Amino acid sequence: MDKQLWLVYAVLAGLCWGTYVPFVQQGIQGLGRNPFGNFLCVGAAYFVIAVLFPLAMFMLGERAPEWNVYGISFATLAGVAGALGALCVIFANRAAGTSDYKLYIAPIIFATAPVLNTLISIIWHPSRTAGVFHFDVKTPHWTLYLGIVFVGLGAALVLYSKELSERPAAAPSPASSQSAPRPAVPDTRFEARRDA
Repeated sequence: MDKQLWLVYAVLAGLCWGTYVPFVQQGIQGLGRNPFGNFLCVGAAYFVIAVLFPLAMFMLGERAPEWNVYGISFATLAGVAGALGALCVIFANRAAGTSDYKLYIAPIIFATAPVLNTLISIIWHPSRTAGVFHFDVKTPHWTLYLGIVFVGLGAALVLYSKELSERPAAAPSPASSQSAPRPAVPDTRFEARRDA
């Protein structure tokens, strides 16, 4: 089970982030469409979980990190990227308003993020020994590239479905707008002459 624990946490992260955007949408609605009030609540939750929780773990005997400039810099950049991403999610939902656009926000985010993360992870391998600018292509199995293509297609289909949803309904063709032809009436004069 320990070998698969990473997968459990990855799935839990997906469940959390999968509900993040809908929660942001409802928070914006409940706070009078004020993005900064929403962001403040998100930041308060971050503070409780990302600041108080690790401090409590250190006090309970968790091993302290090896503080250094390299680790602190990248960890802080990760926090900045996460906070800016959260702010962009909030502003995207605010700009979408009550329209159907908010339906497309999460698919675009979660289609772009894994592709970018995978591409960066393939070529960029920084470390304290090799330095920050250490680039080396580590070729994964070809199925990973296939997955990236499918993710890109999924994002393209999401955007295309938005365009299809916004198209005005097609006007009826002139042929269909004309009245239906009258049914043929049998010629009773021919029948009368034949009977005579």
